[in-house]
Amino acid sequence: MPRPITATISVDALTHNLEVVRKHVHQAAASAAKTQGRPLAPPSIWAVIKANAYGHGIEQAVRGFWQAQGLALLDLNEAVRCREAGWGGPIMLLEGFFEPADLEVLDRYHLTTAVHHPDQLAILAGNRGSRRLDIFMKLNTGMNRLGFAPDAYRAAYQQALRLRDDGVLNSVGKMTHFANADGPQGVADQMEVFDRITDGLPGPVSVSNSAATLRYPDISLARDDHAAWVRPGCCLYGISPFHDANAASFGLRPAMTLASRLISVQEVKAGAAVGYGSAFIADAPMRVGVVACGYADGYPRHAGTGTPVTVAGVRTRLLGRVSMDMLAVDLTPIPAAGVGAPVVLWGEGGPTVDEVAQAAETIGYELVCALAPRVPVQGRDI
Repeated sequence: MPRPITATISVDALTHNLEVVRKHVHQAAASAAKTQGRPLAPPSIWAVIKANAYGHGIEQAVRGFWQAQGLALLDLNEAVRCREAGWGGPIMLLEGFFEPADLEVLDRYHLTTAVHHPDQLAILAGNRGSRRLDIFMKLNTGMNRLGFAPDAYRAAYQQALRLRDDGVLNSVGKMTHFANADGPQGVADQMEVFDRITDGLPGPVSVSNSAATLRYPDISLARDDHAAWVRPGCCLYGISPFHDANAASFGLRPAMTLASRLISVQEVKAGAAVGYGSAFIADAPMRVGVVACGYADGYPRHAGTGTPVTVAGVRTRLLGRVSMDMLAVDLTPIPAAGVGAPVVLWGEGGPTVDEVAQAAETIGYELVCALAPRVPVQGRDI
């Protein structure tokens, strides 16, 4: 039989989480419209599916996010896979294109692209494809990763508008990315820069990642009657972007469940060690279960004793160091558990991926993105 480890992707959970985000931004729009005394359109949603949909699979994401207004990712091949899966709506390339030859792919598959550097504008100026391209000009408001500097942005934007007038581009929009939306610093400083620099520039706006969409939905509402977009990512997969609020508190459901089974049970005496480096020493006689899952499967090696795991429906803890192919768990709370007992490492019926990530001093989206190719993946609709 195959090794007993599987990642199961719930397409229904993806759809549910998209609907949670949709309701959240629609409620924000309705509340703002009531306050302002005028109709206010809610933002459209770019469902971010970069990195193979955060490890969940492009095809599953296309099915789960079918009601999104657009999809956003990085890789040209993944964009093509979206089209081949039947997606006919907008697709945004968040890092843009990398060389002139990429424009032929953008043209053929009707892709929208971010533009964050003068070299990209120069390449666009030479484009003579059959389609007029849609672009979003990225402003660096303080993250200092991608984007035009504030003192160069308006001139670059005017250059893009001239390309639009020359028939090279179809639409030109404005975008930025937040560095601190998940923490106490928030987004106010970056939004002040964004609003000041883009004031009066035509075109749609896209500013919000998962954290900003959930915590500051008002900033994503339309300005000056220009269309607005949000770009939720990790929250669509049931992962919280915050350290102080879990995904369930927003009504989000886990979309990935990593499950395995016990493949061995050891009777360990008091004072005996478990695993590499003798990182765990038993203080009393105990039963230890061995699970077919390790860091070669994408489970974090730096998760230590106490990391939550569920065995036969009962919550328990990881013991010692994670090996390449196996990890050990405490069977004290489950005395009847034996070889073959089901184990949930994270997801439905087990700890959340955020809980595992916190124990490993990382973030949940690193774990799901790190799911190894050797782990079989199953998609289901419920």
